[in-house]
Amino acid sequence: MKHIIDQRRIHPLNDHPIGDGPILYWMSRDQRAHDNWALLHAQTLASEKNQELIVVFCLVPHFLEATIRQYGFMLKGLEEVEQELEKHNIRFHLLQGDPSKEILAYAHKIKAGAIVTDFDPLHIKKKWRESVAHSCECALYEVDTHNIVPCRIASPKQEFGAYTLRPKIHKVLHEYLTDIPSLKKQTLEVSHKKTHWKDVYDSLHVDMSVPEVQWCISGEKAAHRVLKQFIHERLHAYNTDRNDPTKDGQSDLSPYLHFGQISAQRVALEIKKHGHGHIHMQAFLEELIVRKELSDNFCHYNPHYDSVVGFPAWAQKTLKEHEKDAREYTYTRTVFEHAHTHDPLWNAAQLQMVHTGKMHGYMRMYWAKKILEWTKNPEEALQIALYLNDKYELDGRDPNGYVGVAWSIGGVHDRAWFDRDIFGKIRYMSYNGCKSKFDVAGYIKKYNPKEE
Repeated sequence: MKHIIDQRRIHPLNDHPIGDGPILYWMSRDQRAHDNWALLHAQTLASEKNQELIVVFCLVPHFLEATIRQYGFMLKGLEEVEQELEKHNIRFHLLQGDPSKEILAYAHKIKAGAIVTDFDPLHIKKKWRESVAHSCECALYEVDTHNIVPCRIASPKQEFGAYTLRPKIHKVLHEYLTDIPSLKKQTLEVSHKKTHWKDVYDSLHVDMSVPEVQWCISGEKAAHRVLKQFIHERLHAYNTDRNDPTKDGQSDLSPYLHFGQISAQRVALEIKKHGHGHIHMQAFLEELIVRKELSDNFCHYNPHYDSVVGFPAWAQKTLKEHEKDAREYTYTRTVFEHAHTHDPLWNAAQLQMVHTGKMHGYMRMYWAKKILEWTKNPEEALQIALYLNDKYELDGRDPNGYVGVAWSIGGVHDRAWFDRDIFGKIRYMSYNGCKSKFDVAGYIKKYNPKEE
């Protein structure tokens, strides 16, 4: 099988040569059987070596603030992945435990010739990969199949904002936004041992108090249905409706993109095919490509992406200068979590997230900025915002979430504004400002009717 993947997507993590054993695809961020460059590269290596391709996923017992809401969604998607891989005669194996140990042990057990994994900029994922790369006896390759333009190719450094990353992406986008080859059926004789998914589900020791959501069906097939529905029903008004929290104007693809159940590249190709070049298509592609990849850029190149230390210097300075400013209201994490603030709009946003696993993007900015306003310092505000986001959002624990909160609280990818109490030069948002943008009363009635 000839090379079908742009070699610039591939990043070797050690210097070991490719051996003669099975090729292992360590699936992590990108949980799908199709449109997956990492899986396709692993299949190419397996074909060239005439070796079996094996896909493995390592389920960790705890991952940041994830609850059964996120674990349940992920497991349902992985069950579909296993079924789809079986159709292609590819073995899927589920491990449980610390990936830096379990992947290493499994690779040693099967005498893997090489390991291929997917790119992820988060601390914990980098730590796992670095540990395996250092200790394994075979080659380990990382393939960026999450971004259309690979993160390292788009830019070799942390960018100041979308205005600096955008031209770099657009300069090479045509080289990467190409069709994706199909996964081939493996011709070697393979024995399949199916995963007992109910037993896996029952073995989880995660927070069960945050229920799974019903509005969003997990899996690669569901993701493509949602994409098709968005194209036919909402894309034509995306640029006008997307910023109104009372309208169903967004794509609802975020959970699928977060868990890698659909490829951003496939989404972009379908949008371009049906968008006819109009302003709504351009607005959506800006979010999907530039803004999404800007988040990966920040988390990859800034080791303090989840800390106040990661804020730009001007923001750290202005926040420090205003740290002792008087607060009219201050709340604990518990009060925030239970939506018991004085502000019915903030409470409605929090309850939307608690009950549905999502919060409208415009409201998430207001929500995070008010946490800054109602806590004693930026450090506490950041900690509370990330805790709540990661616990309740289906798409939490994601570069987009970290950057969204850092933009709201710490001016990341933003500029200095007029100086004011508490916020300093951080951009401010107000209840009255929201009233001028959308039907605040309607939003409160929908998500927090008791405070209408």
